[in-house]
Amino acid sequence: MKPEITIYTDGACRGNPGDGGWGALLISGTNEKSICGGEKNTTNNRMEISAVIFALKALKQRSSVELWTDSQYVQKGVT
Repeated sequence: MKPEITIYTDGACRGNPGDGGWGALLISGTNEKSICGGEKNTTNNRMEISAVIFALKALKQRSSVELWTDSQYVQKGVT
């Protein structure tokens, strides 16, 4: 049985392009892990998708994932 993971992601940028950051919260049962990062001279969309990419890279095994994002760019890209 695959572990069930819920992932919440967000990314933002001050200016577009400008300094940006991303964050993700991974939840499995009672376990939580938060990850974050950022870059200079980047875009909002790049930070939004980076949050998802790094969250998925953080998984240690194949899992059933429920992904939450406020980004239409990410939503439309995934579906």
